[in-house]
Amino acid sequence: KGDKEVVLAAVNQDGNALLDATKEELKGDKEVVLTAKKEIIRKLSIGENSLRRLPEEWKADKDVVLAAVTKDGRALEHATEELKGDRDVVLAALTQNCIALWYAAEEWKGDK
Repeated sequence: KGDKEVVLAAVNQDGNALLDATKEELKGDKEVVLTAKKEIIRKLSIGENSLRRLPEEWKADKDVVLAAVTKDGRALEHATEELKGDRDVVLAALTQNCIALWYAAEEWKGDK
């Protein structure tokens, strides 16, 4: 689990495998994290993953959340409070499903 090549292969198949990496330095390795992020975004964009099931750090990542809300606007419910107020994220969510407004930050609810 600590060998970088093994961890890279695992996260290339399933971005969540990053959580299983036993060596902390690999969890912080830029190449490993970017590979995991790419795979998570790919699966979100084709509906094979759910933002709800991802760890909190991915729910705070704008690229990951954008992929999720573009596929299902209601995924905004599981984003961090900061991203629930982010213009790009909220507009992408609303474009996909107007129900996403329920999950947007309060300042969006009065926006005409």
